[in-house]
Amino acid sequence: KFIVYLVASSSELRPEQRDFILMAASKPLTALNGDPVAVEALLRDVFGIVVDEAIRKGTSASEKVCEWKEPEELKQLLDLELQSQGESQEQILERCRTVIHYSVKTGHPRFFNQLFSGLDPHALAGRIITESLNTSPYTYEIAPVFVLMEEEVLKKLRALVGWNSGDGVFCPGGSISNMYALNLARYQRYPDCKQRGLRALPPLALFTSKECHYSISKGAAFLGLGTDSVRVVKADERGKMVPEDLERQISLAEAEGSVPFLVSATSGTTVLGAFDPLDAIADVCQRHGLWLHVDVSETWVEGERGVPFGCLEGEEEALTKFCSVSPRADSVAWNPHKLLGAGLQCSALLLRDTSNLLRHCHGSQASYLFQQDKFYDVALDTGDKVVQCGRHVDCLKLWLMWKAQGERGLEQRIDQAFALSRYLVEEIKKREGFELVMEPEFVNVCFWFVPPSLRGQKESPDYTERLSQVAPVLKERMMKKGSMMIGYQPHGTRANFFRMVVANPTLTRADMDFLLCELERLGRDL
Repeated sequence: KFIVYLVASSSELRPEQRDFILMAASKPLTALNGDPVAVEALLRDVFGIVVDEAIRKGTSASEKVCEWKEPEELKQLLDLELQSQGESQEQILERCRTVIHYSVKTGHPRFFNQLFSGLDPHALAGRIITESLNTSPYTYEIAPVFVLMEEEVLKKLRALVGWNSGDGVFCPGGSISNMYALNLARYQRYPDCKQRGLRALPPLALFTSKECHYSISKGAAFLGLGTDSVRVVKADERGKMVPEDLERQISLAEAEGSVPFLVSATSGTTVLGAFDPLDAIADVCQRHGLWLHVDVSETWVEGERGVPFGCLEGEEEALTKFCSVSPRADSVAWNPHKLLGAGLQCSALLLRDTSNLLRHCHGSQASYLFQQDKFYDVALDTGDKVVQCGRHVDCLKLWLMWKAQGERGLEQRIDQAFALSRYLVEEIKKREGFELVMEPEFVNVCFWFVPPSLRGQKESPDYTERLSQVAPVLKERMMKKGSMMIGYQPHGTRANFFRMVVANPTLTRADMDFLLCELERLGRDL
């Protein structure tokens, strides 16, 4: 405990109190404080370790994607307990190496496990600068560069949606962006809820597909709406929301005494990569006066040229039907840290609203931060638009990467992902023992590996049960070997299948071939 003693005179001080006060005039504390040469030497050593272990080895196909250890063994290897005494710099550097060594290398070309992967050097440079400056973009006075930069990046993202004006904010992940949308839609309908809370509200209903991200239900629970307020709309066989059932669910909710207020559509569902029919859904929302939120967290938004962002030249007509974001939406959640590879975390909530709804909904006018008599334009103090006070700077990595790549370079990155996804699909069709769950329309390629013992056994009554056991076994084997990582899941009545996500911009056809060959090697005895 740190205690400040207030005393009338030094004669009243006990010896230990006098020693405590004298510390303020003593030399800097240990652990490099006050020694810029030692600080620079430490950081150079740490950066050297990062470049060697996390970047060079962590992105090399010849290295392991992970070094699997059981939890108790890993605890011992990391020596996690915090002690009363500090350690030497040599020990600290060794700890840095150990942390990197036993961490999963998400920049590895064989890391297919999540919707994010790869390591963009310009985005990483932005992240390093961000962490070094250690600021929060709530006021212009302490983050002038990033306040202006965030506004410019959000403006560009809104333009890609098709909006010439609007608002937005960077959020700590797509889940929070979705929760913001729910809160804003509720506030717009019932502004008294900010002061009076749930007492100001009738029973509310929001609508989303059964294929939506789980954060919609979590957001409803967090905001006090309750998960029962989430009405699940049917999806077709490809995972797209059925607009006719949306109409039915709205009528049913009204008949039960609930007030519909929002529809959350999805462009690129988490598992199947399905795109809801946004125009038809927007028509429904317009008829009923509902807020339309579009979750494109797993994918991207439309390009300025009228071509869906990332579509191959000449394929616009084929792809426009599912990959564009309707400018008729009221809000859009988008994660550049996924398919664009900006690095965790980089999530934007974009709004068509021009009435300063974010600030009205969330503002509290804290006088110690948002003084109205500052010497500059206080409209630049954007921190009152968000729920957080301290907030991470997430715009620099995207801005720097965009500056380096240009819009065309980012589009080419997406083109490459689509091309490799199509290559993988065609290879799956050629190989015995592989079966597509469905033809993909995005970079999510879902498939089963059917081991030799199950081939030709589809009519067996226990086929589905036995097939479900294959993916977990192969996942364990690949991780313990460290050869690759790929996610799996059941889906409805479908047995566990693999979901391959083609997102890393450094991937080649050789990596697709390796994936299939490695599954064959790992599963040949099953």
